[in-house]
Amino acid sequence: MERRALPAVIETERLQLRPWGLGDVEDVLSYANDREWSQYLHVIPFPYERPHAEQFIARQILLDPVTHPSWAVTLEGSAIGGVNVRFTFEHAVAEIGYSIARRHWSKGFCTEAAGAVRDAAFSVHEELNRVRAFADARNVASQRVMEKLGMTREGVLRQNRVERGEVMDEAWYGILRPEWGARSADLTYLK
Repeated sequence: MERRALPAVIETERLQLRPWGLGDVEDVLSYANDREWSQYLHVIPFPYERPHAEQFIARQILLDPVTHPSWAVTLEGSAIGGVNVRFTFEHAVAEIGYSIARRHWSKGFCTEAAGAVRDAAFSVHEELNRVRAFADARNVASQRVMEKLGMTREGVLRQNRVERGEVMDEAWYGILRPEWGARSADLTYLK
């Protein structure tokens, strides 16, 4: 697979996905210091403090934009979450991760942002065969996002991870290029 960068900025109907910046610290603090938001994000410390937000943004900025692009999901200029994709080019696979501030749950923003990245990945990388994602098996809302993205539940990896001293099962989902092609009539936001 040829290694090319996805667009640095992706516009959707309601959102803009753009590179993270140091000016996003306050926005990240406003949603990440919420125990309910981080309930299934086991690597997120709680309480979530300014140094955590600064370190998170610095890590996002330093990611390779070709192999692991990451975007701040913004609504009216404010970061309300993030979405990223990690490519394994030698296997023609991409893995999406996403999160949206709790105050914006149930508005379709997560599906809209992750769907835009899924579409960009398949559009830019014509050899890409599949896009996958996973969630804590108890996180029904995240699994619903994956279903709305056209992904099929492929299995549950039992006790696949230990985070914060807790063993967790992971639900894995995926969508293949032909399945995506049948769903992707209008990708005007990538033009």
